[in-house]
Amino acid sequence: MFWAMLAIAVGFVGLAVLGVLAVKVFVEAQRLGRQVADTTQQINRAAEDLERAAAGTARTSRELL
Repeated sequence: MFWAMLAIAVGFVGLAVLGVLAVKVFVEAQRLGRQVADTTQQINRAAEDLERAAAGTARTSRELL
């Protein structure tokens, strides 16, 4: 009887550990998703700045010719 109760307790502890790890993975995945979204916005802003700078440079070079 002791071994059966011990097996049930170990199984419960194992499930609890898996649950905690699943929550940690979920939280980290959300954090990674936020970082990806922020980085995407930064890249888009930088691309827009580059397009504006390229347009200004093209305009200036046309004026010089």
